[in-house]
Amino acid sequence: MRMKDRIRQLKAEKGAIILAHFYQEPDVQDVADFIGDSLDLSRKASETDAQIIVFCGVNFMAETAKILSPEKKVLLPVYNSSCPMAMMINKRRLLDYKAKNPDRKIICYVNSYAEVKALSDVCVTSSNAEKIITHFQHEKMLYIPDKNLGMYLKDRYDLDIDIWPGYCRVHNNLKVEDVVIARNKHPHAQVLIHPEAPLDVLKQADYVGSTRGILNYAQQSSHQAFVIGTESGMLYPLQKACPGKSFHILKEPMSCVNMKKTRLTDVLRALEEEQYEIHVEEGIRKQAKKALDLMLELS
Repeated sequence: MRMKDRIRQLKAEKGAIILAHFYQEPDVQDVADFIGDSLDLSRKASETDAQIIVFCGVNFMAETAKILSPEKKVLLPVYNSSCPMAMMINKRRLLDYKAKNPDRKIICYVNSYAEVKALSDVCVTSSNAEKIITHFQHEKMLYIPDKNLGMYLKDRYDLDIDIWPGYCRVHNNLKVEDVVIARNKHPHAQVLIHPEAPLDVLKQADYVGSTRGILNYAQQSSHQAFVIGTESGMLYPLQKACPGKSFHILKEPMSCVNMKKTRLTDVLRALEEEQYEIHVEEGIRKQAKKALDLMLELS
């Protein structure tokens, strides 16, 4: 039996659902029941009736699914699919900051681990960060851990917000000269960039948005060509959704090593053996869920 057919068979037999981030490999996206960005996947994890969630992404995403659905078995196909940005902040450092700045509201990017979410007031994703942060724009804030998305919104709304110095290695390496080169190479294309890129780069974009936002923009736009400033896995769903349009990566390489670890064999093994189950300590889970619930409410 073909591997994809076996995966679908096991999924049906076990009442499982497969969630995959846009950055996953194309063949992994092809077996997923739902493909999306962090906000899409967070919502789907909380809404599904499936008792087994196979989460094709990195570990903080699977953790988020477990926080929202503690009664479900959440499986991460590759146990060491981590996120370097999420590791740039931890419980000890955040507690130290909070002790020194008790008046600041903690706005936590979903790209973080459960113990950090548990110490935060509200979570955000790149899809809803602007809406949620502007909801609190008259308060003092700390944004963790992505400095670039934080600086983008601080600059746009003149916020009283401290910015944690974390970053995504894929997006943070983009430079203004990369945009200049891409525009010269593709003069009729619009440039769409993810807000995890540096501020000076974002100011060169025709559109700044999450992966879902980039997809929606490309679908709705009358333009036929686009330069994409995010992880290269995004090209596959864009090409599927807009078959008559052309898409070019802003810079080579733009690939997240950890997002690319998951293979079909890993998805199959996860369903066969139900290995690499995600667990979150209950006290931490309850506190983290408050921040995630407020995010979903304000979204």
